[in-house]
Amino acid sequence: MPPAKKRPRAYDVARIRTAVLAQFAHVRECVTGLTPEQLEQPGPGEWTVRDLVAHVAMTLEQVSRAMELPEPAGGPRPEITLLEWPFSTAGNAAGIADRTRALATAHPDLDALYAETATRFAELVPAGAGDRLVTTRAGTMRLGDFLVTRTVELVVHTDDLHRATGLDVPYDRQALAACTRLLADALADRAPGGSVEVRVPPFAVVQCIGGPKHTRGTPPNVVETDPLTWIRLATGRTRWAQALDEARVSASGERADLAPLLPLMG
Repeated sequence: MPPAKKRPRAYDVARIRTAVLAQFAHVRECVTGLTPEQLEQPGPGEWTVRDLVAHVAMTLEQVSRAMELPEPAGGPRPEITLLEWPFSTAGNAAGIADRTRALATAHPDLDALYAETATRFAELVPAGAGDRLVTTRAGTMRLGDFLVTRTVELVVHTDDLHRATGLDVPYDRQALAACTRLLADALADRAPGGSVEVRVPPFAVVQCIGGPKHTRGTPPNVVETDPLTWIRLATGRTRWAQALDEARVSASGERADLAPLLPLMG
């Protein structure tokens, strides 16, 4: 019998909404100081920094546009759950890249784009409508779950911005925590079990991978790393072997090898 999957983690929608706005504000403050030369520097993949900055705005605008539409029909059950979302992103990569470049071209004034995006989000996305269904590229989702996915987008691309420009963009603690926890829970959902304990202090501890389950004392198979390294591993920014070689992740025990399971997001 396969290991039973745990009940999904609950998130406070109001706190997540606040965290999303806070992280967006951190990025916005740094974006206003970017020079034209910095904006044309290479970003992640084939993007420029300008493309990346536009994409960050798009992550919030997607929520605002979804709230402007009528609630999708089909009953209260969403088409995609929060833990399924990380695995759905790879198929949308090409379309997202095209829309990002179009947005960057259409809005050369990035300061104005960020101001408009923040205002629309604050006006259109209430804190008390977490169970409302919204249409996303992956399928219909609960608004509360969709907001948690925005913490992943914002934190991941904040890190991308830092690595592309050298700017030390702050991380909102709640946004970083939600991002870390969702990606850790997605790992446990992909490989349910209790033979390996994955620790990402101070935000997450999960057990995963089938096999003998640990019940007390020191677990025989332990993986431990910091939040940003975990996020980079989960999203393919850093490879497992590289993180081990650079001592950014520790792995003890014969089962403590997450390489076959990573990345979680394409």
